Formats: sequence, structure tokens, C-alpha cells
Amino acid sequence: MKAFRTHILPTIFAVCLMVAHAAVAADEPKNANWQSLFNGQDLTGWSPVHDVTFVVTNGNLQLVKGMGWLRTGQQFSDFIFEVEWRALVTDYDSGFFIRAGLDGEPWPKGAWQVNLKDNSLGGLVKGTKTMVPAETPRMPVGKWVRFRLEVRGKKLSLDVDGERAWEFAELDADRGYIGIQAENKAFEFRNLRIQELPADGKPAR
Repeated sequence: MKAFRTHILPTIFAVCLMVAHAAVAADEPKNANWQSLFNGQDLTGWSPVHDVTFVVTNGNLQLVKGMGWLRTGQQFSDFIFEVEWRALVTDYDSGFFIRAGLDGEPWPKGAWQVNLKDNSLGGLVKGTKTMVPAETPRMPVGKWVRFRLEVRGKKLSLDVDGERAWEFAELDADRGYIGIQAENKAFEFRNLRIQELPADGKPAR
């Protein structure tokens, strides 16, 4: 019996790994065309708005300080946006703007934002109004967290570390910038990438 377990357990483990890998691959759209939004060296492709300081440290995009935001140079309509982030200080506060415009100071006026505030983590906000309450627990300082935002027409969904957090279907902005909010709290970001989607929701080729 011991010899049987010695031979069969590694086989079972290998099969489980193959099944898990197949499940992840099936979840990834065929012909997915991912575009990196950060080169790990400088702020190419990004523009600071108002009084903010972002730098590159050890290959990560670091928010140092300021009251404003960092935006993509390009506007987007339908897309999947993935990013990993971690807070570097307690009482942290930031967020990701979706389809944002340029009007407003220090942040885009009435913009849709997925919150990175410690006690409202992952909540959806429009301007200052909460549209989807936060259900993601507070994350420890220094812990890397993965967000996946999928935007299709009026629909928006958030996955946190591979699990669906919420879905929303009343977006009223059609196109705009992706941005990172600065509220004088330090963060780091890495593995920022985007997959643009055509109007039918299928991956762009």
C-alpha cells in the first residue's frame, strides 16, 4: 500500500496541475491582444495631471505624493485592464479612474473610480457618490493585490485576486482615460496591461 501511494500521489498532483492550467487557459480569450501600459523604466505613455509625483523604483511604478492623478496618453472605450498594486503606508487612499475626462481639479470631475481606500477597498464611485459598496477586506500594507477590470458598454466588473467582487451595468461614460489617483499616500504598481475590446465584446485582433 505504501508503494502504491508513493507512485500514485505524484501522478494525481500532476493531473490536478494540468486541469488547473487548462481552466485558466480556457478563461483567457483566444487571440487575446494584450498591451503593456508600463515599461518598468520610465513614465512613457503616461501623463501627470496637476500636482503629483510618480517615479519608477525597482521596476515598479511608485506613487510618491501629490493631489492629482496620472493618466494614460490614450483614451479607451471597451477593455480589460489588469494591474497589481500595494500600499506602502497605513490609512492608504487612491483609486483607478475609468473612462475619465480631463475637466476638474485635482481629479477628473464626476469620474468613475474603483477605490483603493483602505476601508472602502474595491468600491465603485462616481465623483463622490458610492455606486457599488466595497466588500473587499482591507489589505495589509506591503501586500501585492491583483485587480482585473472589464469594461463593456455600460457594464463594468471587478475581480480581486482572481475572484469576482461585483458587476455593474449603468456606466454612463463611453470613452476616456485610465488613471491612477494621488491623495498624498504612497503606493506601488506593476504588471499594468490592457486588452482592448471591439463593440461586440470579443477580443480585438
